Parts: sequence; structure tokens; C-alpha cells
Amino acid sequence: VGYRHFDSHNIEPLFCFGHGLSYTEFEYSNLNTVINGKEVELTLDVENTGDLAGAEVVQIYVSDLESTQIRLAKELKGFKKVYLKPGEIKTVSVVLNERAFAFWSETEHKWVVEPGEFKVLVGASSRDIRLNKSIKLV
Repeated sequence: VGYRHFDSHNIEPLFCFGHGLSYTEFEYSNLNTVINGKEVELTLDVENTGDLAGAEVVQIYVSDLESTQIRLAKELKGFKKVYLKPGEIKTVSVVLNERAFAFWSETEHKWVVEPGEFKVLVGASSRDIRLNKSIKLV
């Protein structure tokens, strides 16, 4: 369904999931992650580099790099809308809870988080990934 189907079958859509039009441009920088028990807090800076005020929806995707199960290449797990004036920079914070890293286990009949390496992907759409960072959950 949606971006998941396109990613799984290497199809380049005309307009990818989360694609939006704006009269300005945004840059992402300074991605940081802090693991607090079963939660991961992400912070990053978003700058309006254009000449007009605008809004940007920062999208957070997670990819499980060591899963014992077949999982999607990436899954949308959070987002945050930010409004910026020209030249303005704001720090965006998103907290991903334990469920953001889980999958439904058919054998255990519950959500399971396997320890291992995950990649956090930050973008303006499902295909416009601007920042990424690997994290290790134990």
C-alpha cells in the first residue's frame, strides 16, 4: 500500500508519499539521537533557505537492519510540522516510543522489538531522505 508498495517493487512514483509543494526551500541539519530506555528522542534543525515564509512536514522513518523477520525497507513512525519565516532555523524534536521499532509476531501474538541496529531516516517525503543515523537498541 502506498510508499511501501513502491519501495518493495522499486517503482518510481510520479509524486511520492509526503510530497508537497512549497514556495520556499528547506534544509535539514544536525540530526542527534538520544536513547532513553525504550524511547529514542531525535532532534534536528530545519532552516527556511528561501525568500518566503512556509511550512515543512519533517517525516521520520525507521529501518530495521538486523531483523529476523521480513520487514519493509522503511516505515513511517513520526512526523512534525514546522512553520518558518525566511532565514529562520528551528530545532524539531520527535520522540519515538518502543512501538516504533516493533513488529507484530504471529507466533507470540504480540508486538516485539528485537535488539540490534536500526537506521533512522529523516526526510521531506518518502523518497526525499535528507538525514539518517544508525542506532543500536539492546
